[in-house]
Amino acid sequence: MEIKTKQVDFWKGDFGKEYTDRNTHSAEEWDKFYVNCWGKSKIEMNESFLGHLPKESKLLEVGCNIGLQLNGLQRMGFTNIYGVELQRYAVEEAKKLTKDINVICGSGFDLPFKDNYFDLVCTNGVLIHISPNDLPKIMAEMYRCSNKYIWGFEYYAPETTEINYRGHTNYLWKADYAQLFMNQFPDLKLVKKEMYPYVDNPSNVDYMYLLEKK
Repeated sequence: MEIKTKQVDFWKGDFGKEYTDRNTHSAEEWDKFYVNCWGKSKIEMNESFLGHLPKESKLLEVGCNIGLQLNGLQRMGFTNIYGVELQRYAVEEAKKLTKDINVICGSGFDLPFKDNYFDLVCTNGVLIHISPNDLPKIMAEMYRCSNKYIWGFEYYAPETTEINYRGHTNYLWKADYAQLFMNQFPDLKLVKKEMYPYVDNPSNVDYMYLLEKK
């Protein structure tokens, strides 16, 4: 059953398509963007969190857009990679820009996979766009589909804080998403967490975290 929210409608519409067009980059441009923003490439960040995982691990990204993060995982050597994306236009673009990566159109609120199907389920800048009231639903789906790890890269604030997003309200929040996961699922344990201040504004911080089911 499809879950409809104000945010789902927003991202499935013209704003979502404009976001995709605005954030379509080559691998080299993507690397440069991360270095310019945080002083490290995304692959460098990822290696410090996922370098210990077998390359045949089954990975799922929820909200993969055109697959830049998935391509990054593939460049790291991972071979069993899946993505789910709400916006059909982005899925069509992802299929053009990726190879040997499974990208499907679907919702993080109703992931079309069996329980414990993946070794790792992740988001990259996606939970920040989910209403706090709806977070338990998408987190429950990610937890359900993961056999071991939940991994994320999101905006950070110690308390959930709404941020104006390109002139819109009720579409962007900062929070401690790792802690919210652990509050909802007490068997999740924090393996690693690292803050990444912005190069041009060190008081503004994003963070990466890795959680493990115990």
